[in-house]
Amino acid sequence: MKKILLTTLLVFSTLATSVLAKNLKVVAAYGNKEKIFQEFTKETGIKVEFLDLSSGEVLSRIQAEGGKPSADVWFGGGIDSFIAAKDKGLLEKYESKNNIEFISPEYRDKDGYWSGISLVLVGFMTNNELLKEKNLPSPKTWEDLANPIYKDEVMMANPAISGTNYAMVNGLIQGMGEENAWTYFKSLNENVPFLAKRGGEPPKKVASGEFALAVIPMSGEFISMEGKYPVTTIYPEDMIPWVPAGMAIFKNAENLDEAKIFIDWALSKKGQEFIRDQDPRMMVRSDIEIPKSVKTINKDKLIKIDIDALGEDREEILKRWNDEFGNKAQ
Repeated sequence: MKKILLTTLLVFSTLATSVLAKNLKVVAAYGNKEKIFQEFTKETGIKVEFLDLSSGEVLSRIQAEGGKPSADVWFGGGIDSFIAAKDKGLLEKYESKNNIEFISPEYRDKDGYWSGISLVLVGFMTNNELLKEKNLPSPKTWEDLANPIYKDEVMMANPAISGTNYAMVNGLIQGMGEENAWTYFKSLNENVPFLAKRGGEPPKKVASGEFALAVIPMSGEFISMEGKYPVTTIYPEDMIPWVPAGMAIFKNAENLDEAKIFIDWALSKKGQEFIRDQDPRMMVRSDIEIPKSVKTINKDKLIKIDIDALGEDREEILKRWNDEFGNKAQ
């Protein structure tokens, strides 16, 4: 009897250890991701290994991997790359039970291949000391940002790599009209000395005093810099581009069950509240309170975008961008 009991205990001990030892591999482009993954591990026992990559880099990487992804989950980044990945057959279909009641259809794929996590709004950051030193006014609109007085003072990321800056380009095309937008981009380009590789790089360069202005994702990670550096974050007064930050499971994911658990957690009320508190943004769940840092936004200024067009037009837009401004990419 004792032998049977001992054997049973050993079996349960081995199973418990096996559960706790489960891993999840994630490629991520999200603020304070370390604490987000630590909380998920704390609640589920699933250990997360992650690699920090912007959405354009992820899309290029999974295409190069030829159907054998090095990660299980894609967390964060512009939804255009997720739409493109779905169209190329690179994502696993999974419709979380947490996706239905509280998440608007415009924030999730109708076929269940991706879901939004939160909304990324695009705005400006200024270095107040540099503006004062150079006697420059603070920009209020997109047209202001293209003013020749800001020549070589505007920093933005390459939209072929950064989901935030692709959202800006596509959003302004939808908001201004195609040809008006491309005329505007030519003027803006005169003020941009080079294109950064990631969406998080421009705000850091402005905070350090390298540039006076930047196009940035208006998330808590960067808004909170106002308390640490001489910077101000600004929502444009004319129109605000935006995009859902996405999340999906890769096709042929090695840890599929764990990936599904993560998606469920990230879309649960508890998960959404925790993620919001680590990087304050408007979350996709309708029952999540909006953080104070984004409550001042005039929602009427959000561009009414066609989400599908973000993915469908991506290659054509980026080809034209590269043809006209690719020489400024790092």
